[in-house]
Amino acid sequence: MNELELQKINKHYGKKHALCDFSYTFTNGIYGLLGPNGAGKSTLMNMITDNLLPDPDGGKILYNGEETRLLKDRFRSRLGFMPQQQNLYESMTAHTFLSYIASLKCLDRKSAEAEIPRIIERVELTESIDKKMGGFSGGMKQRVLIAAAMLGDPDLLILDEPTAGLDPKQRVIIRNMVSELGQDKIIIISTHIVSDIETIAKEILFIKEGHLIDSGSIPYLVEKVTDGEKSLENLYMQYYGEVQR
Repeated sequence: MNELELQKINKHYGKKHALCDFSYTFTNGIYGLLGPNGAGKSTLMNMITDNLLPDPDGGKILYNGEETRLLKDRFRSRLGFMPQQQNLYESMTAHTFLSYIASLKCLDRKSAEAEIPRIIERVELTESIDKKMGGFSGGMKQRVLIAAAMLGDPDLLILDEPTAGLDPKQRVIIRNMVSELGQDKIIIISTHIVSDIETIAKEILFIKEGHLIDSGSIPYLVEKVTDGEKSLENLYMQYYGEVQR
């Protein structure tokens, strides 16, 4: 069993307090991080992954009881991250791109070459493995990014808006794929789309203006709906004033 513990994480951008004393403990399973754009979700993802940002202004991030800033590469080797932006090298084939990512992760070349076809099959892109990514649809690019995050079989998978800009069919494909992965990993999905996580998440975290305003299992949370059907969408609307689909 893996454990990721956030202890009173704070982050400022000038006068903006993007994360405010954010604390939570994650264990194996799928977690949905819900909130509108600007709530602090991506900042939290970048804090966990140490993705081109300074250390938190306060607080600690621990993985299995040890601070991630001290673990350094030992933590990063167990981490898979899918960023929100589709910054892909469009002249590369999917295979070449994944080989490049494997080298950045310091994976053994022979093992990576054996792993890539299996991952490509899992994200349903086998027929496109040797095609240039410049011709890929948005959904195909998202699946390549998920495949890149999965390289090395990480114990912790961070997905930032994995279905952004996709049509309903592509969103279902990605949702089902993530659901299959969530048995023996910690998977954190940042999204503002309720339907992306309401059927697969172990727990939901609601973020507003950098604060964790509520969290728990879906049955527990929906009992807090005060008007209308007890659903996660109505609770989202109750907290943020709008429903995201």
